[in-house]
Amino acid sequence: MMKKNQLKLLILCVSLQFITFSSCKNTQNNYVITKSTLGENGGIATAHPIASEIGIDVLKKGGNAVDAAIAVHFALAVVYPAAGNIGGGGFMVYRTNSGEKFALDFREKAPLAAAENMYQDDEGNIIKDLSTEGALAVGIPGAVKGMEAAFNKFSKLKNWNSLIEPSIKLAKEGFRLTRKQAKHLNDSKEKFIKNNPGLESPFTSERIYFEGDLFIQVELANTLTSIKDKGADGFYRGEVAENLVESVGEAKGIITMEDLARYDVAWRDVISFDYKDYTIHSMPPPSSGGIVLAQLFNALESHEFMGFHEEKDIQIIVEAERRAYADRAHFMGDADFVDVPIAELISKEYMKNRMADFTFEKASEVDDIEHGYIESEETTHFSIVDKDGNAVSLTTTLNAAYGSKFIAKGGYLLNNEMDDFSSKVGHPNLYGLVGAEANKIEPEKRMLSSMTPTIVEKNGQLFMVIGTPGGSTIITSVFQACINVMEYEMNMNDAIQSCRFHHQWKPEEIFYEKACWDNNLIKELAVKNYGLKERSNIGRMEGILKTSSGYEIAADKRGDDHAIGF
Repeated sequence: MMKKNQLKLLILCVSLQFITFSSCKNTQNNYVITKSTLGENGGIATAHPIASEIGIDVLKKGGNAVDAAIAVHFALAVVYPAAGNIGGGGFMVYRTNSGEKFALDFREKAPLAAAENMYQDDEGNIIKDLSTEGALAVGIPGAVKGMEAAFNKFSKLKNWNSLIEPSIKLAKEGFRLTRKQAKHLNDSKEKFIKNNPGLESPFTSERIYFEGDLFIQVELANTLTSIKDKGADGFYRGEVAENLVESVGEAKGIITMEDLARYDVAWRDVISFDYKDYTIHSMPPPSSGGIVLAQLFNALESHEFMGFHEEKDIQIIVEAERRAYADRAHFMGDADFVDVPIAELISKEYMKNRMADFTFEKASEVDDIEHGYIESEETTHFSIVDKDGNAVSLTTTLNAAYGSKFIAKGGYLLNNEMDDFSSKVGHPNLYGLVGAEANKIEPEKRMLSSMTPTIVEKNGQLFMVIGTPGGSTIITSVFQACINVMEYEMNMNDAIQSCRFHHQWKPEEIFYEKACWDNNLIKELAVKNYGLKERSNIGRMEGILKTSSGYEIAADKRGDDHAIGF
């Protein structure tokens, strides 16, 4: 266990005072990680303790939740490279202390040269790994433009440099790897080398990493310095952009300088809906999160809950998920390209009709579940509340762990978000999600996402800030955590740490975390024809719950996630 003076030294070393690791005398490699804490004024939960410390320091120095979010986003690009990024994209939901809601879409786009059949051979068969690894899998990154847009609209500090400088120092001077990170880097090394032949980088290095090793990324520090000095132009134009295009082109990718120059973010209308005493706000298309979340809540609003993971509760949740994910596959895509019938899909009457054929006697047959009829896993999340009650829920991703495994000149990893399109109508993607025409590949189109950054109000007041990574499991995980608090009366920590399950229409299986359910429950569900499959951890959730005395902040036990209050 780290002593108090050692912890203070660690915090000092990663603070916005920019003291480098080399000047620290701390030789303890293990971080002290807090999973649940209380904050009188606010708090933060992220996927890495250093990112959490940087964010809380911004809040303590008078920055608002958006200032902290920007600093955290860039910090995660350094200390959590499996998902934190400048080469990916994401979504942010922001609620001001006066109750205004905003949704920022900085999702990646398809390049201008993208084509509907670009991942198929001459016979129409999917070419293995082409949409998931290497330069051709890369969508146009949106992260840097997203952070600049959030800064310009909402920053309180108005000091862009101060929000990026800590990350530059971390990249240049290095940070200590956790046990999980060291293993993950070692396990991914072969794919890094395969997709970046001859490249010298900390990711392709032949050294074996161990917990406590210093991980230094000098090229990334230089790229971040360009962003600090020139804003988004320091990434989308000039030398950094030229290096990105050159490295992608040499590896047979198709991103051009024009693609980068034309990219922009979008401010969208938040998906908002009521559930009993709560109003829930989440992301609209091209995220499917808000719509599917609304459908799940609507399906269960009249259900009498029996208890956490009681058989009937599991059944009705699974059956709602079957129907909502079937709708996701058919109707949803980038609303700038296709007509997504949002109002109809999130109406209470629509989901009531969808659930009319459900029975507790047996599982629905997947072939009997189609989309309704309208009269028409690596990501990262963080949650922040500042002292004024402004709240940020932000989810960002490279898609798979380390994205495309392709490293741009400039020392950063690029996404493999092109796999989130329908590479072929009806063909499952990396996460087993089936897509249709609405999500086919088109130039400058944003690919459909499951990211579900969410803010919940109770009786009009801020109540909960929540989200998670997890690919196709994101929406169901957010839903379960909310239900844990709203219906099972759990605190934030218990709601997040409790085991989770997932169903997504196809494949026809309920996935449940290892050691989540006892044999009796498994047998009872199997008798009713539910397919069941045990799997590893589902998601890494970060949540903040408003209480009578302040805030409860919780970080997921499934990773190195760290919660701090102030």
